[in-house]
Amino acid sequence: MTKRINNFSAGPAILPVEVLEEARENMLSLGDTGIGIMEHSHRGKAFIAVLEEVEANCRKLANISDDYSILFLQGGASSQFFMIPMNFLQPDQTADYLVTGVWAKKAIEQAQRYGKTHTAASSKDRNFCYIPKTATYSDNPAYVHFTSNNTIYGTQWGTEPEVPAGSTLICDASSDIFCRPIDVSKYDLIYAGAQKNLGPSGVTLVIMKKELIERGNKEIPEMLQYRTHAENDSCYNTPPTFGIYIMGLVFKWILNQGGLKGVGEANQEKANVLYRFLEQSKLFKSTADVDSRSLMNIPFVTGNEELDKAFISAATKAGFDGLKGHRSVGGMRASIYNAFPKSGVEELVRFMSDFEAKQA
Repeated sequence: MTKRINNFSAGPAILPVEVLEEARENMLSLGDTGIGIMEHSHRGKAFIAVLEEVEANCRKLANISDDYSILFLQGGASSQFFMIPMNFLQPDQTADYLVTGVWAKKAIEQAQRYGKTHTAASSKDRNFCYIPKTATYSDNPAYVHFTSNNTIYGTQWGTEPEVPAGSTLICDASSDIFCRPIDVSKYDLIYAGAQKNLGPSGVTLVIMKKELIERGNKEIPEMLQYRTHAENDSCYNTPPTFGIYIMGLVFKWILNQGGLKGVGEANQEKANVLYRFLEQSKLFKSTADVDSRSLMNIPFVTGNEELDKAFISAATKAGFDGLKGHRSVGGMRASIYNAFPKSGVEELVRFMSDFEAKQA
């Protein structure tokens, strides 16, 4: 097998090797069925058993009660940007958004097609390098929406934002879903594209209060109503079966790491390795405010674009892939999702230290 290298891609991103190995075994035949996982009917007993196990392990991981439906949808998180206001925002209502990056901006832009919006907080004034400390909410918002982790800018909410009592809280958790313990009961809807922390691209996890589902607009197409998917166990049409299967393997992998508490501690440890180096480095600097730093995405720069390019080129040749930062920030970005090993971060730090010494 070709040697695997350190993959710092922001997504689609690294998956646990154990997951890939088990999936490989089931590509030709799922267990002893004689039919590969990608070939099974979504209405057949074999896949239904897979789907039921995936949902059960998802509930176990995050202690999700029966008050919530768990849906496996398509269209990525970007489709949720418009599906949410289509279902829950009327033209005479206002939805509040906490705008902390590109994806939050895209979400509020979609909502403006269906009703009024209000920016309750924003960190745009400093190119989204921090999480706002305060917010000013509108009167009786239809819902409050925030993005828990900002992939491009390397910032992350430490906990849920303080919102008005009784508010409907919605979270785009695409780039930090299940990276640490979460109290799902504080949310009405959590959604996440799988391709960063849960599995391959093509499947979107939605965790949603059943009561909220019933409040959804009934005048929009059935495929865009959450109730349609809840009533049909995510099988109203052919779901992304392979992506759901892989997500199930990832859930089991997380459980084997000690659950969300275990992966949360591991994520903090490996992020600390890189942040500690950046704090003492004379060449590389972190771009996010200290109290807003992400466990998942760590952007850093040298302050010299040509030197950044030289570092990225040298790092790529040395087996560190996906380090080029987003154009909005520049420089470099190390995405170290759940499956990324601490040893890979330590190898990167040694390489950065050597590069810095050569520049000196």
